[in-house]
Amino acid sequence: MSAPQAQVQRSDFDQLMVPNYSPAAFIPVRGQGSRVWDQSGRELVDFAGGIAVNSLGHCHPALVGALTEQANKIWHVSNVFTNEPALRLAQKLIGATFAERVFFANSGAEANEAALKLARRYAHDVYGPEKFEIISMVNSFHGRTLFTVNVGGQAKYSDGFGPKVQGITHIPFNDLDALKAAISDKTCAVILEPVQGESGVLPADKAYLEGVRKLCDDNGALLIFDEVQSGFGRTGHLYAYQHYGVTPDILSSAKSLGGGFPIGAMLTTAKIAEHLVVGTHGTTYGGNPLACAVSGAAFDVINTPEVLEGVRAKHERFKARLEKIGQEYGIFTQVRGLGLLIGAVLSDAWKGKAKDVFNAAEKEGVMVLQAGPDVVRFAPSLVIADADIDEGLDRLERAVAKLTRG
Repeated sequence: MSAPQAQVQRSDFDQLMVPNYSPAAFIPVRGQGSRVWDQSGRELVDFAGGIAVNSLGHCHPALVGALTEQANKIWHVSNVFTNEPALRLAQKLIGATFAERVFFANSGAEANEAALKLARRYAHDVYGPEKFEIISMVNSFHGRTLFTVNVGGQAKYSDGFGPKVQGITHIPFNDLDALKAAISDKTCAVILEPVQGESGVLPADKAYLEGVRKLCDDNGALLIFDEVQSGFGRTGHLYAYQHYGVTPDILSSAKSLGGGFPIGAMLTTAKIAEHLVVGTHGTTYGGNPLACAVSGAAFDVINTPEVLEGVRAKHERFKARLEKIGQEYGIFTQVRGLGLLIGAVLSDAWKGKAKDVFNAAEKEGVMVLQAGPDVVRFAPSLVIADADIDEGLDRLERAVAKLTRG
């Protein structure tokens, strides 16, 4: 028998943890599908999805089965050896995308770190050491390592950590003229999110992405799509680039990729990949059998017409109701996004108050997210039942009614 578990409560967080988070007042302890229960047994509808991670909700039988089966075989061998789940998952990702080569990591930041290092190494080898500049977007988000946080276009995350990584330019998103003015023969890569996630769930325009692709080609620059948040079924396509019909040179994936188990992946072509020769980049845990087994099982469920079409249908269900709530209570001016990555933009009277909506929603038993202070974000399970959508939105409406009408 295992020893009894120590009692813990939310107040312990402030005594034990580095204070870089400010989590909600309750502690979730159990989940099933799109429902979550806290320590007191209170049930909540989960529209947060662990920040677009829990792509099949909580305790999906396919994922629990894959993890349990693999846990009884082999957990970890490192990349001194290879393993079957990693190779099977790589086959699946290559079969379903533009990619010919895969690099596995443990997170979105690591996938982006690999993508950016590869772009610089490729340009260095093919064009010479002068071609190292990276163009990124204002308000973008690419992770928290020193390199990725500097590439991300939000000073509040990158300031105060010493000298900045050199050779990074930030320009406005969805603005082709800005890219025309910034790109040059010194540019090694342009990186962007097809749907800007953290800064407010902003989808790119198709014509813009087509123009970016052409400018990259004309200037010998690689195009990197950060699909950490928009990828792996989230938009109703396996990857958002497929929705737009614009193919990148390098793509980063994480979040939904593991269905809740930490994993990241960088996808690229064979021609580009050959510049990361043995010893140039690595990770101890990346591609571990547990993560890859779970991700492979998630792939088999998600990359099906039923689920991907369902994501698009569920988008419309969310959007119609959120727009109705927005109009009735004067709280949202716009509902935007793709698939089940949705942002409800707060009206002028409620600008800056996304946290208030988050808190009010929690009190009514529904978990939502913010995307900056002015947008309420929804990133639920890709297979969330329509009944759970309706119930969660009923609860959200009650929260909004209390918030707006006192």
